[in-house]
Amino acid sequence: MTLHRIWYENDTRCIAAHFQPAALLDLALARDVDMHRVLRGTTLFVDDILQHRIRIAPAQFLQLIDNTQRLLASDDTAFLLGQRLLPGHYGAVSDALRHADHLQQALDLLIRYRAILSPLLAPRLLVDDHHAYLYWIDSCGNREQQRFVVEATMTAVHALCRWQSGEKLPWSFHFRHAQPRHIEQYWVHLGNDIHFAQQVDLMKIPREYLVRAWPQAASLAGTIARQDSEQQRQTQGWSSSFLDRLFAHLLRHIREPLSLERVAQDFAMSPATLKRTLKKHHTGFQEQLDLVRKHVALYLLHIKGFNNEEAATYLHFHDSTNFRRSFKRWTGFAPSELRQHLSTPI
Repeated sequence: MTLHRIWYENDTRCIAAHFQPAALLDLALARDVDMHRVLRGTTLFVDDILQHRIRIAPAQFLQLIDNTQRLLASDDTAFLLGQRLLPGHYGAVSDALRHADHLQQALDLLIRYRAILSPLLAPRLLVDDHHAYLYWIDSCGNREQQRFVVEATMTAVHALCRWQSGEKLPWSFHFRHAQPRHIEQYWVHLGNDIHFAQQVDLMKIPREYLVRAWPQAASLAGTIARQDSEQQRQTQGWSSSFLDRLFAHLLRHIREPLSLERVAQDFAMSPATLKRTLKKHHTGFQEQLDLVRKHVALYLLHIKGFNNEEAATYLHFHDSTNFRRSFKRWTGFAPSELRQHLSTPI
């Protein structure tokens, strides 16, 4: 199977500058930061934003984030940005979010139109008998800005849900990074159910909240907005990033023998080109393969209830000893140790 190149990369001009980047610039302006200093190194000018015709690459947006972080030097910047992001002012997809019937529909929209609504982080939804897990995958090689992007994106979803539902939903938040010194910002903007040093960046909520009706839902307006969103999606030209598409491909074929050469062929590129593309995103093939294997292993052990031998067999390890050794390399813990350490199943 050969995949068509319909993804964007971190140097693809795919983000409308008057979407998320403008929200960040507005935040900087509100704090009297000089725009020329904020835009330094991005090759952007203020007029580019105002003209509503410029698209920028994820790498430019990440540089803009880095500049803003340094110039504002404030612990609440990511959280304040997140409150401005959703439903946003992104055309039909924002209208569709405003008129969503319930949380499930809003999350489906967020995932389907992630290239527009969340270009730097790819959302994925997993539901078991008791909970829904919204977890996030790096779309563009975010590097030092990953924590900022995760904080802003989770805040955006939390704020959207609170506004649409008319109540504070019982989300719990799980972050891969260690507890920072500004823990009070998490409490203020997200609540008290916060967990750090986890294996996955995710939000968890009881399953029953997925289909509770939202008071601001508008059936007819929502239907029209979703139809228009499809047109916007086609006009956009990209539905996901390269790293997002790679994660999905590896996940789909995780029980098969996977090599750089085979995956390169599936992506219609040479092994050398695949290596260069991964390097451009500050990662490598083995790192991405291990990431997917870790996610699958966590799912098997902590949601499906597999034992080590069953998980090893599923992932085609020769024996459980090799699986345990690899699992510790992926997570830093043996499977038995991680069961005691984790505050959420995945």
